[in-house]
Amino acid sequence: MEESEFNALAEAELARIEAALEDCGADIDIEPKPGGVLEIEFANGTKMIINRHSAAREIWVAAKSGGFHFRPDGGRWIAARDGAELYALLSELVGEQSGTRVTLSAG
Repeated sequence: MEESEFNALAEAELARIEAALEDCGADIDIEPKPGGVLEIEFANGTKMIINRHSAAREIWVAAKSGGFHFRPDGGRWIAARDGAELYALLSELVGEQSGTRVTLSAG
């Protein structure tokens, strides 16, 4: 996949992630940053960073519990480490950091 194709795919996914987070019901502040970065701050002061990594052709998630890398696979984003699906894992991570049970989906 060409870098420009990946960047367009990742930007669209980051926009879906932002929309899903805005609607999830958790007490969070979402700050889009230049270069394909979403910074999420939780009411308890912790943060989560979600960004595209063009060189690796991945979306990276840095959460309190660790870092995760996702690659596009058949219309979904799958974790390189264990095969977890992006929205399922984000639901767990946001729930852990916010203390609110959430279910995120690509919409």
